[in-house]
Amino acid sequence: MWLWSGVPPGRHFWTVTANYMTYEAFIFESFEYSRGTGELSLRYAFEDGPAFEERIVFPPAAKSLAPEEDAALDASFRLLFLLAGVSYYKAYVPEKLVCRAFSLDEATAGFLEKTYRNGLGEFAYRNGIDLSRRVNFITEKTDPWLPTELDLPQRVLVPVGGGKDSIVTIECLRKAGSNITLFAAGPATGLAEPIRATIETSGLWSLQVRRSLSPMLAELNRSGALNGHVPITAILNSIAVCCAILHSFGAIAFSNERSASEPNIREGTREINHQYSKSLQFEKDFSGFVRGHIVSNLECFSFLRPLSETAIARRFAGLKKYHRIFRSCNSAFRLDEKRRGEGWCCNCPKCRFVFLVLAPFMDKGELVDIFGKNLLDDETQKEGFAELCGLSSHKPFECVGEVGESAVLLRVLSRDSQWKNDIVVKSLAGMMPEIKNLENSFNSLFEFGDDHCLPAKYLEILRACV
Repeated sequence: MWLWSGVPPGRHFWTVTANYMTYEAFIFESFEYSRGTGELSLRYAFEDGPAFEERIVFPPAAKSLAPEEDAALDASFRLLFLLAGVSYYKAYVPEKLVCRAFSLDEATAGFLEKTYRNGLGEFAYRNGIDLSRRVNFITEKTDPWLPTELDLPQRVLVPVGGGKDSIVTIECLRKAGSNITLFAAGPATGLAEPIRATIETSGLWSLQVRRSLSPMLAELNRSGALNGHVPITAILNSIAVCCAILHSFGAIAFSNERSASEPNIREGTREINHQYSKSLQFEKDFSGFVRGHIVSNLECFSFLRPLSETAIARRFAGLKKYHRIFRSCNSAFRLDEKRRGEGWCCNCPKCRFVFLVLAPFMDKGELVDIFGKNLLDDETQKEGFAELCGLSSHKPFECVGEVGESAVLLRVLSRDSQWKNDIVVKSLAGMMPEIKNLENSFNSLFEFGDDHCLPAKYLEILRACV
């Protein structure tokens, strides 16, 4: 994948000067883990500038770790330490990143630079920053970390996001008789309600991690420091790896589908993907790094990668016990608990897309009741749905399905007696080009993709889950 410089068409490069200080380097100072409390402290600073301390609290291991487990855990903490730093680095994006906690090898630096640059692609686009001249991890002549092979049981850790995707993963693996435990990460104030409710409704055991960002970051943001989207999934993936080692899991089953690999913006060879850290490219890089440098036999994969959002929605439509508690709207996941939404906001790309993708498979009255309104019969929603269907300059910067997929879904609804007379469906169907062989295009959304990282046994489980 070509790395976009991050400069929108027609914009000039913006030098990061603003009304505050700039810094020559971002420093990874140190990390420390307390076995008694399960707390991991991560310390960062800008050279001769503000310092940060982030705290992540893990459920302590139920048993004493063997030396090889300790070695793997230390390596997983190093990876988390390096990836979590992106939240603070983005405040001033200096050219150099320096690790003082340990020597950094070229292989690790290469993985980090690719993840930071691509994962900060949207951030750079919105702020007009050229990342190709930045994100340079300083290396030393040292050997790459060597992986450890552990005696891991056939237990699967399943991260929960509160939306339809992880719910489908949970129920498919449960149906197959897999030994699964749920994983969730949230702020010290508690898990977001959709995640908590999903865990409760599933009735399964869960491991819950508390992450507290440094308060200094919020202070800098209020003072005008740079802010924007970070590759949060990369951080959550590394937290899950730490949990898998602490609590002996042989596999981590994420729930990213194939649409996560579609860029939001394409201009020639230039691409920006809001979901980069959910993409197949990142999955391959991340799982390869874990196997090559942390635990050689820990399986990390996205269970839903062969499927489209539409194929997942059809499976979710049959899981009725979750229909009233699932949520994908970002308002439910704000860090500030007082600002979290209690329902679907019904005015964002995620609300629109989930409503659209479920409409072909659910009773209209039930779907409208879940959201509280009919988004497809609301004149003010036309522009938002037009963006989803490719009738605007670019796909919304959100976790939504493929543009072509949304267009097919809207065309299908335009022939459905339940939906064809709704304002948005009627209007956009008249604006969109015809889709030849619509039935074939719709059916193709249920085909299994070949490009994925699923081990054979999990691919078989997914194929059986219809």
